[in-house]
Amino acid sequence: ELEQFAGLCNTKPIDLVFIIDSSRSVRPSEFEQVKVFLSKVIEGLDVGPDATRVGVVNYASRVKNEVSLKSHKTKAGLIKAVAKIEPLSSGTMTGLAIQFALNVAFSEGEGARTKSPDISKVAIIVTDGRPQDNVRDIAARARESGIEIFAIGVGRVDMNTLKQMASEPLEEHTDYVESYSLIEKLTKKFQEAFCVSDLCATGDHDCEQICISVPGSFKCACREGHTLKADGRTCSACSDATTDVVFLIDGSKSVRPENFELVKKFINQIIDKLDVSERGTHVGLVQYSSAVKQEFPLGRYTTKKDLKEAVKKMDYMERGTMTGQALRFLLDNSFTPGQGARPGVAKVGIVFTDGRSQDYIGDAARKAKENGFNMYAVGVGNAVEDELKEIASEPAADHYFYTADFKTMNQIAKKLQINTCPVEDPCQCDSITKFQKKVEEALQALTKKYILFSHVCVTKRIAALENKIV
Repeated sequence: ELEQFAGLCNTKPIDLVFIIDSSRSVRPSEFEQVKVFLSKVIEGLDVGPDATRVGVVNYASRVKNEVSLKSHKTKAGLIKAVAKIEPLSSGTMTGLAIQFALNVAFSEGEGARTKSPDISKVAIIVTDGRPQDNVRDIAARARESGIEIFAIGVGRVDMNTLKQMASEPLEEHTDYVESYSLIEKLTKKFQEAFCVSDLCATGDHDCEQICISVPGSFKCACREGHTLKADGRTCSACSDATTDVVFLIDGSKSVRPENFELVKKFINQIIDKLDVSERGTHVGLVQYSSAVKQEFPLGRYTTKKDLKEAVKKMDYMERGTMTGQALRFLLDNSFTPGQGARPGVAKVGIVFTDGRSQDYIGDAARKAKENGFNMYAVGVGNAVEDELKEIASEPAADHYFYTADFKTMNQIAKKLQINTCPVEDPCQCDSITKFQKKVEEALQALTKKYILFSHVCVTKRIAALENKIV
């Protein structure tokens, strides 16, 4: 059953240290049962230098490092080493044992790996008594360092001690068994705790093309020439990666300097979501107030780092709000090959403003959309809804955003999804449906005609036969 279980799951990489109490109260036969429990948990793990590493700390009045995380690279070697561990048979210095695990067993010198979100640090403490030293503070320090602590109590153990040691939630990290003969029943719990099902292998995913396993979950990808859609599951034959994006940023005096810094953070939040590279997305930046100023053209910076640095250096203009003039600049300059725009590449304009435009925007807004530019409008504070909708491409729900406060602009940055792939025209589907309906009606009419015609023919022939007989 154990082998079958081990085959059903992968264990995420763990640095796992068992801390086992072998004080006088633990009889030799009971200590053997603890070792069997350790061996069975190890049996269900994916042991190896790049997978799970296992260490064992034995304690009573003193602490003994029985197995280091670097000692054994195979499951068989580990299980042999566990079998050779002897009880120390003296007091119960649990706090000292946790301190030893924190300072020594989980150190890089003993084979622990550097802290990483991909590698879990786990300690399993097995004890049957009340500690003779303080465990609360040292256990808290161990947990703060990133070690997840499971506490197993046996027999006459002090339950408060288990709670002081274990990680949250306590019900998942504390276990109690009445005697050592029952400890083996916890084996399956720990195997499952460290087990990560391969959801791609079991088919428990809804990826359209490619499923990639990650610990405890999965992510979807697409074949070459396809792009993952916003739902993170389905793929499109169109690619959003190669895009020219230009920001048109309102730098009028109503924005105010402290808010202008929030606008720059907003731009950089959007840049973080883009696939910026020499052959991928290029970004340009234009600031406008009473005049229009190109901060940098498309293609000048081809890394996110350089782009974000350039955005941070933008100085605030602090005058009027000539949004129409800025839109004309976008049409006549920003998206021209002379200013770095690439022929045949999708064009995206992101317009940010905090007030009513002081000039007419209608013609330039319409022409931008007629030219095939994908236009997004973002308004804050006193921005006028009608103007924003006039700038934004269809569907407005995906291209027009408003918030009353500069402090909540980061929420818009999270929602705004740049999509340059053509939206499937629902009208096309409607026309196909209408055509199908017409065809069906025509067929029904023909069928009726044929039946009627056949009926008339048969009636005439019967009449002719009757005349001949007469």
